[in-house]
Amino acid sequence: MDCQKIVKNLKHKNFVKVPNKGNWFEDGAAVYAKEIKDNIFLLFVILKDIEIENIQALIAHFDSFSSIGLKEPEQIMFYLSIKDKEDLHYFEKYLKISDN
Repeated sequence: MDCQKIVKNLKHKNFVKVPNKGNWFEDGAAVYAKEIKDNIFLLFVILKDIEIENIQALIAHFDSFSSIGLKEPEQIMFYLSIKDKEDLHYFEKYLKISDN
């Protein structure tokens, strides 16, 4: 998967890289977040393993932006895991459609 392309797109859409200092996300995961409503965040978590790249997208309620990565969300409202190229293809298509 081309995670670099996705990261570039997230930065372009004003997502902020969140420090991964807590126990909720795996070590080495890159976490990008954007507040979409009061304390409701859209997150993209990019996990890099030796054999597979895995992208997780979720909408979750946190106490504040600073609590992301430090503790579990109060509520997860949406979760999507992208593990293969077909999933990524559909996800990239969705990102392009959402620009309009």
